[in-house]
Amino acid sequence: MEFVLLGFSHFHKFQNFLFWAVLLAYITCVLGNITILLLVRSESSLHTPMYFFISTFTVLEIMFVSVTVPKLLALLIQTTKTISFIGCFTQLYMFNALGETECFLLSLMVFDRYLAINNPLRYSTIMNTRFCHELAFMPWILGLVISLFPIIKTFLLDFCGPNEIDHFFCDLAPLQNLACSDPFLSNIVTIVAACFSIVLPFFAIVGFYSHIIYTVLKIKSKEGKMKAFSTCSSHLIVASLFFGSAIIVYVKPKGSHYDKFLALTYTVMYTVVTPPLNPFIYTLRNREVRNSLRKLTRQLFKEFSLLVP
Repeated sequence: MEFVLLGFSHFHKFQNFLFWAVLLAYITCVLGNITILLLVRSESSLHTPMYFFISTFTVLEIMFVSVTVPKLLALLIQTTKTISFIGCFTQLYMFNALGETECFLLSLMVFDRYLAINNPLRYSTIMNTRFCHELAFMPWILGLVISLFPIIKTFLLDFCGPNEIDHFFCDLAPLQNLACSDPFLSNIVTIVAACFSIVLPFFAIVGFYSHIIYTVLKIKSKEGKMKAFSTCSSHLIVASLFFGSAIIVYVKPKGSHYDKFLALTYTVMYTVVTPPLNPFIYTLRNREVRNSLRKLTRQLFKEFSLLVP
């Protein structure tokens, strides 16, 4: 009927510290991504395909962290650390679906930069509004559908013994380890889904960036090279952080207790630590966003000063 999430129960002395640290990271992530979303929507100079995909990414990021972090916060301050059977698999599906959607969206964002740098004359024609919306819709469909297969195979396993999950949320590997029936087929489906939704987008990103670097290196002027690289640097940092931790958690072989600790560490990285950094990466490394943010801040300060007598 329910599972027990062990989470960070071994670190009793640090429960309060972890609670406030995670809460601060969550608030920073949500407010930072909402700021970017409002900035892109309100500033006409940012109404471009690149920033359309960035705004889509910010919405996805808020949803992604909201699947696990609120429950983690509750676990850190509550004495009961249970989650219902249906609630566990609902969280499992939403986490995997949104995570896979993020993988496909990140590869789509580098495809946009590939077109902008390799086909600058045709870029505006190709990346019209309708085509951008169609492209942005595809990662959601792929993520929601592909994640169904390992979730269904895990749901059909027999759970009749221990119910303690050695994690701070419901994830595939910890749940499969609790099953009374043989989880071999479920493990295979999970690995195949991970390869399709994590490894393939990762190699697509590597391939697109190889072509981008080759094209940029042929640019003669130093200023042209710097401008071209600046449009990709933010995405490259975000993609490296996300895919690096995801591949280590879901694709590498598992077995020892040390592997469990590594998986927990890297899962915390891409669910709690990395999301708050993304708004700052996109803001601080994009001149257009910085200028728009300064403009919006001045406008808000001016309006506030008029209201105050």
